[in-house]
Amino acid sequence: AAATAAPSSSPPPPPRPAPPPLSRYESQKRRDWNTFGQYLKNHRPPLSLARCSDAHVLEFLRYLDQFGKTKVHTQMCPFFGHPSPPAPCPCPLRQAWGSLDALVGRLRAAYEENGGKPESNPFGAPAVRLYLREVRDLQSKARGVSYEKKKRKKPQQDRRHPPLPPAAT
Repeated sequence: AAATAAPSSSPPPPPRPAPPPLSRYESQKRRDWNTFGQYLKNHRPPLSLARCSDAHVLEFLRYLDQFGKTKVHTQMCPFFGHPSPPAPCPCPLRQAWGSLDALVGRLRAAYEENGGKPESNPFGAPAVRLYLREVRDLQSKARGVSYEKKKRKKPQQDRRHPPLPPAAT
């Protein structure tokens, strides 16, 4: 005879609602963090997050250049400084500065969300900021693209009606 299970006195708990889907930013941040973690794991010798320094971050950013899609002309190239060259050239493809800048921002946030201390965050190190500035300046010159910050326009006041005086109290 087969043993029968005792009837349970309470109904099973209702299934938990699925967590809301991650935003595009959060999904990208998670993917970037996993990619960086894989990079540390494949590093020779493998690196723990605690031993990761700004030098390792720079090494990672240079490693990513091989997957870049942005043509960066060398100074010897006849198209140096042209944003839209009329013909192909052998200049290397690199990660675009804007992509690297956004990546570093996401990894900087992910580092702290994954237990890293803000004061030891290698993604916020001065050497990383300097590297990003150098990449921006080099790409700006090589591609003839300005990366000037856009200035916000001040709201125009309606010239027909002067602003109202403050209310008397």
